[in-house]
Amino acid sequence: MTADSLFKKYLEKKNRLIKDRKILDKEYLPDQLLHRDNEIGEIVDIIAPSLGRNKPSNILIIGQTGTGKTAVVKYIGKELEKADKGNNCRSIYVNCEVVDTPYSILYNIANQIITDPNRKIPFTGWSLEKIFNELSVYIDEEDKIFLIVLDEIDMSFRKNGDDIFYYLTTINEMLKKSRVSIIGITNNSMFAEKMLTPKIRSRLGEEKIVFPPYTPEQLIDILRDRAKYAFYPDALDEAVIPYCAAIAAQASGDARKALDVLRVSADAAERNDDLKVTTAHVDYARQKLELDAVYEVVKNLTEQSKLVLMSIIKTESGSDSGSVTTGNVYSTYVKISSAMGYNVLTQRMVANFISELDMLGIITARVKSFGRQGRTKEIEKVSENIVDILERDEIFNNTNFNAFRKGKQTQFNVDS
Repeated sequence: MTADSLFKKYLEKKNRLIKDRKILDKEYLPDQLLHRDNEIGEIVDIIAPSLGRNKPSNILIIGQTGTGKTAVVKYIGKELEKADKGNNCRSIYVNCEVVDTPYSILYNIANQIITDPNRKIPFTGWSLEKIFNELSVYIDEEDKIFLIVLDEIDMSFRKNGDDIFYYLTTINEMLKKSRVSIIGITNNSMFAEKMLTPKIRSRLGEEKIVFPPYTPEQLIDILRDRAKYAFYPDALDEAVIPYCAAIAAQASGDARKALDVLRVSADAAERNDDLKVTTAHVDYARQKLELDAVYEVVKNLTEQSKLVLMSIIKTESGSDSGSVTTGNVYSTYVKISSAMGYNVLTQRMVANFISELDMLGIITARVKSFGRQGRTKEIEKVSENIVDILERDEIFNNTNFNAFRKGKQTQFNVDS
């Protein structure tokens, strides 16, 4: 079958529902950001001195996923560029979830500033001190205020500690003409207090701005504003937008989730050649997105985390609810790890992995006390969706799961 025939149906099909698909993308930046006037005003008040070549305070922006933090900062960056007639300042954006090592962060910042291709910093090969010193020279030559935005700032810390913060909070000591301010964005409300050392916190000296979750009514406004430009008239059933907003409101007011649900709902309706997007399409989208999210989390677990999760699944339960205890899970873990040739971790380390899985929402564990005899964690039965995802993981390719398919947690077997 030729490429032309593969896509012929798609090319000939007339879209009756979605007029501009990019407007439904969560990365799309609209001309107006609804229900964030207060937060925009606070940030603008802080960074406005940069237009007069004065260094503003560092800022730490805190809020749950989908509360508009990144969109607001990017929006303000665009407006700052328009207002900067004297070329006195510049905003540099780095996503620390993607660019997550101190070297790659400094490299990314430097190569957004350097225009001369002969002076570009290499992707690898320099020491941190050398790239930092060169970056300082480049920044000072520009003679302006730099606002360095570090999005998902805690991601870099979890992998590398606070090295990057040390470099960026000391850079002004090396500059004579230019100045640098840091704008950090994080979901972790205790990031500065619990992750950074007192010395780094003192150097950072940030102003904090908290983004509250969107209310259901605000989410409806946001979706209606996007839908006005993204869809043809009468493409949506009246109940669709309130339903998408209600689903996102349950997820802590996450506007990204609301947009994802609306987009996938519309895609489903369009693929079916339906005349309208209905709540039935929303139900489909919700189920698909939730499954996709779980898949991504499980897929990106470390191998030891996967072994611990499999141990939870394969531990026989002695209760009617199907729950298992940490001690029993560890016994199963030892058998699994030994059978598959992995190093066997201590019970304390396995308990830490169980806590992490609980924090990620993959399992549900609660502490059960036995008085003077101590306490343990009781772990509820793992959902079938997670079991299916884990069984298909490549590290368990030689594993026989037939017994588990009978509907109960069983002993672990490896195919010979």
